[in-house]
Amino acid sequence: MLKKIICLFFLLFCFSSAADGMRIAHVDSKLVFDGYKGTRKAQEEYDRQVAKWEQQANLLQKELGFVKERLEKQTLMLSEEQKRELEAEYARRDTELKTFIEKIYGRNGELLKENEKVSAPIIALIKKAITEIALSEGYDYVLDRATGSVLFWKNENDLTQKVLDYLNAR
Repeated sequence: MLKKIICLFFLLFCFSSAADGMRIAHVDSKLVFDGYKGTRKAQEEYDRQVAKWEQQANLLQKELGFVKERLEKQTLMLSEEQKRELEAEYARRDTELKTFIEKIYGRNGELLKENEKVSAPIIALIKKAITEIALSEGYDYVLDRATGSVLFWKNENDLTQKVLDYLNAR
């Protein structure tokens, strides 16, 4: 919500300044990202890796299920020692599955890292293209419709130091 309010104030500032010859453009970075040919190639690479992880998780799940089934069906026929061994194997495989899932799909898991690995170069390339086009076509600001953020701005439009000087002079 705060991001949208800031963007709204920024747009109002830009539009009021536009009368002074300031040029503003916009782009939908999501459409650019999705429509870029390189994204499709990266998505295929990402999907292949995700499929490998899903296969591993399915295999671990099946092995766990097999041990659980043996434990449920054979519990009456097993000695106490065999039963404890099978229960220990079940606990080990359960832990192994949970550890794998956390490692791959957890908050800082390999899935997130892989996504960043394949998308970061594309995002950098898109930002570079936006900057080059904005400079070559004389835009002062480029806004992103997808995120509500500013993707490009000319440094000469930066009022940061003036605002600091003004505030510190008081």
